[in-house]
Amino acid sequence: MPLPFTHVSFEAAYGVASQLPATDHHMEVAFAGRSNVGKSSLLNKLFNRKSLARVSSVPGKTATINFYRMAGDVRLVDLPGYGYARVSKNEKRRYSDLIGGYFEQDRNIVLIVLLIDSRHAPSKDDINMIEFLVEAEYPFLIAFTKSDKLSNRQIKERMEGFKEEIPYFEDIVTVTTSAETGAGIERLKELISDVTGYTD
Repeated sequence: MPLPFTHVSFEAAYGVASQLPATDHHMEVAFAGRSNVGKSSLLNKLFNRKSLARVSSVPGKTATINFYRMAGDVRLVDLPGYGYARVSKNEKRRYSDLIGGYFEQDRNIVLIVLLIDSRHAPSKDDINMIEFLVEAEYPFLIAFTKSDKLSNRQIKERMEGFKEEIPYFEDIVTVTTSAETGAGIERLKELISDVTGYTD
């Protein structure tokens, strides 16, 4: 019987693509999104842990790919945030090489959770990531974050906006989430369980 979502532990962090571990037989669920989208907070909420993933007030702080071991044959992969302007060109290049290196390897990626801030239109980097995932035929969904910052009316308005702003929107599974209130967390668990068999 699969262990619950609370059974997860930090495995390792890598700053260079060549260091990444072989995928072996492990299924991997990767989380991606621009800097300061609330990825660490969402991961902590998803696994009901206060500090599983470090939450930083400084955008662009996560400069490594972090691996977490879940129950059975499942790994969670926390990719560095992209699109933060206040890092050097060398750091941007390293981030790009690191993320690109991850996707270029022969890995058993069963799902990518792409995080987008529910308050704003997607950035150019968000659109580029969506187009890359579609073209490469990776299984992915979009988790809209920070929904607690919006009223129900504003959330509805933003969802209408996303329909126009995000390519292939009607074909993409989406879930609106909040790390503060827990909104959408159970649905996100269900979607992860659907592809991994990992349940609460």
